[in-house]
Formats: sequence, structure tokens, C-alpha cells
Amino acid sequence: MRRQLLPALGMLIVFTIITGGLYPLLVTGVAQAAFKDKANGSLVKVNGHVVGSKWIGQPFSAPKYFHPRPAADGYVPGAQGGGTASYGSNFGPLEPRLVGFVPGVNTVTLTGKPSKTNPFATADDPFCVPTDTDGNAIFAPSGGEKYAKNKDGSYVCSTDTIPERVTAYRAENNLDASVDVPVDAVTASGSGLDPEISVANARLQAPRVATERGMAVADVLKLVKKYTQGRGLGFLGERGVNVLQLNIALDKA
Repeated sequence: MRRQLLPALGMLIVFTIITGGLYPLLVTGVAQAAFKDKANGSLVKVNGHVVGSKWIGQPFSAPKYFHPRPAADGYVPGAQGGGTASYGSNFGPLEPRLVGFVPGVNTVTLTGKPSKTNPFATADDPFCVPTDTDGNAIFAPSGGEKYAKNKDGSYVCSTDTIPERVTAYRAENNLDASVDVPVDAVTASGSGLDPEISVANARLQAPRVATERGMAVADVLKLVKKYTQGRGLGFLGERGVNVLQLNIALDKA
């Protein structure tokens, strides 16, 4: 018994020291020596204080700031637990919680049969997903449901659908109804913590930010260009604008 236990115990001690101590120390030392900023989380500091990470999205809602991508199911990056609750919606392309009620596709009447029209449609949102009196979206209408309504008798629509987000984005940035809204402005990223927005999204927000700050649009666009990240390995994905770094630069301008 001893002949088996002693070698086994010795191997346990040796590999515990190597894999549990020496190897982590070696990797940490190399990372700190060669990639210190990345190894420590690519932290962003303002006046010596850490305000976030270059790779973690943060919520910005004030008109004078560029706004990040919306988050899945109303999750706000950086709020109530920071980035610990990140997730994507995993909804399909015809999910009513994204595209709203599409007549003949995913809209049903209260009898459960496909509807040729959306019974909850409003003048502003033909794909309206109604809400109950507590403000919760009703994705599967049923008989006897109590719906929230506006003073004019129209249904109150959920603000988390893409049609509603498009309307809000255009209103927020004073855009004409004919202006195409970038997809990243109205859809969440896979993690809900995407730190970047598309260049097209940033350019559409630039006039609002410039007006709020009393700056020339050209000066704001120069900052947009400065904080635009290139494609991965030079050819993967699309260029993106880092929202946190851009907003910090605006506050210093």
C-alpha cells in the first residue's frame, strides 16, 4: 500500500506546485510584461480613476452623448451588477418581441387563427405589440385581456420592438422618415455589452451631439473618425466606433 501511496502523494505535490503555482505565475508574469494593459482588462481611466473597460459597453442616455446599442430584454450594461448579467435575446427573425406583430405571419386573432391585419395597429406603429395596464408587453393575446390605451383610444405599444426603436431613434436624432436606420441602432448585440456602434450609426448621432454641446458637426465627426476601430485582422467584420472612449473625448473637448 505504501509503495503506491507515497509516489502518488509525491506526484500530487509536484504537479500542484507546477500547475497550481509556477505555471500561473509564469503566465501572469509574461502577460504583465508583454501585454499589461490587455491583461488587466483594457481599463479606461479619467483623472486617474477607472471609469470602465474599452471592451465593455456602458449605458449613455443623455442627448449630449453618443448612445450604445440597445440591450436584450431591456438589460442595461453597467447597471445593477455591471456586466455579470450579459446575454443575447436569441430570438428568430419573425419573433414578435423584435419585429412586432406581422399580419399573416405571426399575428393571431383572439380565436387563435392567423389575422390578415394587426388588430392592435396604431397610426405610428402598424406592427404594434400591445401592453397591459401595468406596461408589460402582451405577446400572446387572449380573451379577457386588459390592454393599456392612449387618450385617443389607440393601443399603447411596447417600446422594445424594432419598429418602435426605429421610430424613437429617428425622433431622437431628428431624422426624416425616409432615412435608413442602421441595424445596430435598434438591435442588441450577442452579449448585450458591445462597446462599439457602426460608423453609420455614429454619423447619424453626430448632429444631435454637436447641437447639445454647441460644437461644429465637423469637429464631432473628427472625433468619431479618431475612435473608429479597424476590422479584425484587417478584413474580419466591420469598422466600429468605441462609444466610451468617444464620449470621454467629447467631455475633454
